[in-house]
Amino acid sequence: MSEDPTPARTAVVLGGSHAGMLAAAALTGLADRVVVVERDVLPDGPAPRKGLPQARHAHMLWSGGVRAVAELLPGATQALREAGARRHPVTTDMVVLGARGWFRRWPESHHVILAGRDLLDATIRAQVLADRRVELLDGTEVVGLEGGAGAVTGVRVREGEDIRVLRAGLVVDATGRGSRASRWLTELGLPPVARREVDSGLAYASRLYLAPEQARSGYPIVNVQPDPRDGRPGRAGFLLPIEDGRWIVTLNGTRGGEPSPEAEDFVRFAREELRHPIIGELLERAEPLTGVSYTRATLNRRHFYERMPLWPENFAVVGDALAAFNPLYGHGLAVAAQSAVLLRDLVRRHGWGAAGLARRVQRAVARPAGAAWDLAVGQDVFYPGATEGGPTVRDRLAAGYVSRLMLTATGNGRIARRVTDVTSLERGPEVLLAPSVLVAAAVGPLRPALDGPPLTGDELKRAGLR
Repeated sequence: MSEDPTPARTAVVLGGSHAGMLAAAALTGLADRVVVVERDVLPDGPAPRKGLPQARHAHMLWSGGVRAVAELLPGATQALREAGARRHPVTTDMVVLGARGWFRRWPESHHVILAGRDLLDATIRAQVLADRRVELLDGTEVVGLEGGAGAVTGVRVREGEDIRVLRAGLVVDATGRGSRASRWLTELGLPPVARREVDSGLAYASRLYLAPEQARSGYPIVNVQPDPRDGRPGRAGFLLPIEDGRWIVTLNGTRGGEPSPEAEDFVRFAREELRHPIIGELLERAEPLTGVSYTRATLNRRHFYERMPLWPENFAVVGDALAAFNPLYGHGLAVAAQSAVLLRDLVRRHGWGAAGLARRVQRAVARPAGAAWDLAVGQDVFYPGATEGGPTVRDRLAAGYVSRLMLTATGNGRIARRVTDVTSLERGPEVLLAPSVLVAAAVGPLRPALDGPPLTGDELKRAGLR
């Protein structure tokens, strides 16, 4: 084993995907050297890679994450737009059937950035690696941590047959759902970390389509959600307009209601198995560009590292390695970006190598992760088999109130904005407990329910539905 003699002001980031690259951006200028270690060989531009199978499914970057990315990488949002990513106002350009009915298309309150995951990652990666202070070691596997229970001093990495040590003053694990941080920490002598899993049994099937010619620009998001109150498997669908006039469509279902991986069943499922056939009707007029990508890696898993009685100096866990969410809710990208901003701010405030810095970082990044966690499991916990004990009393009380809010939001624009304050990760869930919101929820919707999807006549015509 060889050792890489690097200075104490070196940061090593494990993982070169979205969370890892943003963590590297956060530390650039604070560390003398930032090294990103990635198991895959990363492509030069937007292209698939083996270690990111979820890239084949729908993604969105909520405005809370967009703001964080822009803070870390000025110009990144513009670069995404120039590469073809779409900016969609919320809820103006969204056609959504929620559990309690169709949402109206209220004036813009927030927004999302829509792009294929390959394009998103490549654009962010190019921005980060343009800084000469960031080094990329791709095709390199992390074997374990160096140090002890009191402090992490580096990582062991394997390149081909050679194993060497990268010494570091800070190590950030952003290796995603496959993170081995909990095992590495016990190997250093720390106690096991508490974790919770909520598995709705969701299966995902996704496919790329070329939109009808007249619908290749300015078409709204279309989303049909399940109603967990009906006691049936939850089936949902997303149609997201992305770059190059394409639609990425993801269909999903929980245990007993899963979509098929077969291409010939894709449109049928969208038309016949969802609560409304609109996505299937749109797809009948679109051209399929790919086969079906299928996954069951949709488990919600949260590690409570912030609760550990002991935490080593110089080590932090972020992104999906900390908390991985059902992709249905689209919060993973935004949480990673917000966590990177917190990482930067805390290192700036307390100073590189300050005592207790790593624990402060770990507690801070638990906040955005916890907010997204509550949004994800608040619905998933009600599906059969999601947890060993079923929903808790707290889960049931929270779900009842959220259900009432969702009903109110279908006919009250002010409440719809408060809800999107939270789902966009721009504000915390406490805003939903403000007295004015509680009163509005008790009153209910101010306008009558819509009887169908709020697509305009022009949108129906451009998609070939009129």
